[in-house]
Amino acid sequence: MEQAEKNRWLATICYYYEKAYQKRSWRIGLLLLGILFHLVVGVYYLTQRKNKEQIDRKDLAARFLESGQAQALREKLAAQEQKKNAYLGITKSEAQQKRDLDQLYERELKKAQQQWKGTAYQERGLSEYTYLDATRNVLGTWPGFILSLILAWPMYLYLMIVSNATLYFIANRLVMMFFVIIGVTMIVFTLLYLSPSDPANNILGEQATPEQIENFRNLHGLNDSYLTQLFRTVRGVFTFDLGNTYQGSENVVSAILRRFPVTMELTIFALSLSVLVALPAGIYAAIKRNSTFDHLFMFVALIGISIPSFWQGLIFILTFSINLGWLPATYNANNLASLLMPAVVLGTGLMASVARMTRSSTLEVINEDYILTARSKGLSNQRIILRHAVPNALIPIVTVIGLQFGGMLGGSSVTEKVFNISGVGSYIVDKQFVPDIPAVMGGVIYIAIILSIVNMLVDILYSFLDPRIRSRIRSGQTGK
Repeated sequence: MEQAEKNRWLATICYYYEKAYQKRSWRIGLLLLGILFHLVVGVYYLTQRKNKEQIDRKDLAARFLESGQAQALREKLAAQEQKKNAYLGITKSEAQQKRDLDQLYERELKKAQQQWKGTAYQERGLSEYTYLDATRNVLGTWPGFILSLILAWPMYLYLMIVSNATLYFIANRLVMMFFVIIGVTMIVFTLLYLSPSDPANNILGEQATPEQIENFRNLHGLNDSYLTQLFRTVRGVFTFDLGNTYQGSENVVSAILRRFPVTMELTIFALSLSVLVALPAGIYAAIKRNSTFDHLFMFVALIGISIPSFWQGLIFILTFSINLGWLPATYNANNLASLLMPAVVLGTGLMASVARMTRSSTLEVINEDYILTARSKGLSNQRIILRHAVPNALIPIVTVIGLQFGGMLGGSSVTEKVFNISGVGSYIVDKQFVPDIPAVMGGVIYIAIILSIVNMLVDILYSFLDPRIRSRIRSGQTGK
């Protein structure tokens, strides 16, 4: 029983390997990531193929002769030769006729055997011995599997990814994110490189001597060629080393990571507050369409979208901090209440956008035919809304929330400045005015990474909300 279980496990591995091997793009990945193992399989394949061809050749030749087709072919060729010689008036000796017939017979016999070989293989349900057959034979044994695990363990990681639709979908998005980050890095660096402003003059000031400027440029590699600086920047993205800032000589990656928790905390507070208020309000406004609440709701949402965040922040500070003294005017990491006003200010725009999208999406869904069918079955209005309407209305809502969430994680510089929050957004803005090129590059790359990750998570969330999207992911239609 245990042996049968082991054999079944090896058969499963062979099945998934064959399935991945049949796709050309996946096959290239399998071969490259397991190149040492495939060299061994290649030698085994050539040896086995040669032996198999010799056995098959002898077997099929014997079968061809036994079938009587060889004799019929010889008789047919002899009759053709006689007719040809009689028509052309050629006279040959019996020995010459036999020699010519033997040469013609050998040539035609090879062609006939080859054709008969393909027919015989089809009739017997056989196929040519392929490289895939050799690989399956090796992987189907424990010594071969252990050898492949030693020589080609990255191939199994790759096989695990391509064999699972969700993992493959995520890997696809990660590869796309890789190219997006590379493209953003190259474009931003090129624009900064071509900028007419000189970082040395900006940092050191007009009183700096030529020697000081030259030392500054040598220290930060500004005298290197464009390609050298670009390569250094791209390499730094994937080694998490974007250098030090020109002003203060602070490590860029460390500075961003140190400010990221504050930005994350503010973003989560703002997002939670917005969603908790906007979703129920938008759904209720859709249900009570054209009512007093609906008109009032749309008016408030329009104000929420239009109001400038810096003005709202200042009004909040004047009202709740200075006049009423309820909340602190600036952010304090040790006082959670100091995060309430920034979260409300930051979440006001998101709240209004989500509420309006929730209303319009719910209105569109509740007019669909399947909602009318649910009503005709006698289902309660609450069940229809919560069970059938809302889940199908969430796709555009999740899109809006994801975009806004990524933007807030990228840094809400205005809100952070108003409430004196040392977050990523205020850091990037401060460094842009210098301009401190390493810090600006770090901020842009950080935003690109955050937006790419958030978009990937939103795409994955789609599959949980919509069975049709989940079905396309499972069938490999990730680009549709």
